[in-house]
Amino acid sequence: MGHFGFSYVGLIFLLMLTVPNLIWAERKPEGYTNRNENRILLVFERVGQVCVTCTALVFSDFNIHVWSAWSLWLIAAFVLMVMYECWWIRYFKSEKQLKNFYSSFLGVPVAGATLPVVAFFFLGLYGKVIWLMVSVVILGIGHIGIHLKHLKEIQ
Repeated sequence: MGHFGFSYVGLIFLLMLTVPNLIWAERKPEGYTNRNENRILLVFERVGQVCVTCTALVFSDFNIHVWSAWSLWLIAAFVLMVMYECWWIRYFKSEKQLKNFYSSFLGVPVAGATLPVVAFFFLGLYGKVIWLMVSVVILGIGHIGIHLKHLKEIQ
């Protein structure tokens, strides 16, 4: 169910998610537009963003506790977030075109959307907080769906 309390791990994950996006706001790919996005996917994305942000911060279950095999979920989540940061570094070093923004990374399709979604789901598994897992599924439907639609449009 989850224990209420501040999660410093959730905050770290959210910072890893937010900082590159703030930088990206000034370095969007040439030809990028969010016009004509599927309204249903957009609602899923926005609701998921709010729910993931709140849930990641208010459950102390995500904080590091005694090592167990279950801790592998946290390690996997963190590895995915590091991969996400590496994907951003590659994007920022690229010519910043749409193909770079919707690219795969180490076999992960539309990595800029997929990596953090899966990472936060694994964080939910680690904390055993169903609310984060449900929030991430909602976010993933919208966020990954939008990215896949954009990728299809540029191909």
